Amino acid sequence: MTLYDLVAPGLDTCAEPRYRITEIRDADPLGADALLAALPAMNRDADVPALTVALRTLVPDLDRVSEWCVIEALAAMRDLGMLLGSLKRHGVQPVAAVPEVLPVLEELARRTDMVPRDTVHHYTTWNPLGHRQRMYTGDEMEAHLQEAVRMVFPSLVAALDTCGQLAGLEPYDPGFALALDRTAQHVQAMVDAIDFTIANVSPSYFARTLRPYFEEVDVAGRDYLGPAAAQVPLWLVDLTVWQCDRPHPGYDTFLDESVEYSLPSWRAFHATHRGGVSAVSKLSAALSWETVHQLPPQLLASAHSLAQVLRILKTFRARHIGIARKAYSDEVRLYDEGSGGAPVALLRSVLDLTRDNETLVRQATERPRPSAA
Repeated sequence: MTLYDLVAPGLDTCAEPRYRITEIRDADPLGADALLAALPAMNRDADVPALTVALRTLVPDLDRVSEWCVIEALAAMRDLGMLLGSLKRHGVQPVAAVPEVLPVLEELARRTDMVPRDTVHHYTTWNPLGHRQRMYTGDEMEAHLQEAVRMVFPSLVAALDTCGQLAGLEPYDPGFALALDRTAQHVQAMVDAIDFTIANVSPSYFARTLRPYFEEVDVAGRDYLGPAAAQVPLWLVDLTVWQCDRPHPGYDTFLDESVEYSLPSWRAFHATHRGGVSAVSKLSAALSWETVHQLPPQLLASAHSLAQVLRILKTFRARHIGIARKAYSDEVRLYDEGSGGAPVALLRSVLDLTRDNETLVRQATERPRPSAA
């Protein structure tokens, strides 16, 4: 039994249609099951004419699109997106090759309130399982990579809820440490997922075989990134824990460019909290007012819980860098940047920032304090 099996049933009952994962997976509004089962063979043969015909065959009438609910529209974008990425991997701009897809992509974007192409959520979480699973290559390692991302979706949803609670609390509140403890449990899923990836997906397979399918695609004169792991927004956890009031030019630019690929409610979360006060800053301020040698128990608990979250974030990022360095080494890489548009150097910077914040919190509780006068 996976983490998804434990958490997903609760998501499927949500009013938010983008969380109704089983319904989206089951949906096949384009009747694409049989055609996409043949996609790995088309890609293996670099059969651009067949891929072009396949995309043209799947493009629906706009009248049909206008009748679809969000769930059907998400499933349609998922399936069209597999052909967008495949054509671009073989050197063809898909919208130029099949112009009639453009108004459909724009209408699907409008109906789902997302970008006008597929994202990592379409490719992983909303992707059917078993014989209906959509894949570019059909390789077992591709399936493992999709599963690794799929594993974290329920936990990330839960983490955003606890981070939202955290933003309204102060370190002296009992709920502050509790919200952090729950966040730590949820974020641990990211570490589990990257460990699963390390064990089951080779860096060379990702870099040389799968990465080319995640290239950006031109839609109405603008480039949109493919389904990138960077679109799984761990940075939304960073936001309330330490990032919202501790700017870094490179990371800030990356976030501004990444946020549009998120779900609408996640973009709203970012807009709400980007100008707030982080948990690290709140704790630092509270600690600065304490002059007694022994910190109040609740403040100490908050500090320990915050340090634990930062430690888990640090662990994830250290392991992520290990993978990225191998996948983008001179001997292996086909690209200078990750599929999310970030160079490995930025990953290093974010790891350093996470480590610096963890050290700040840990040392603040360890520093000797004078007795009260």
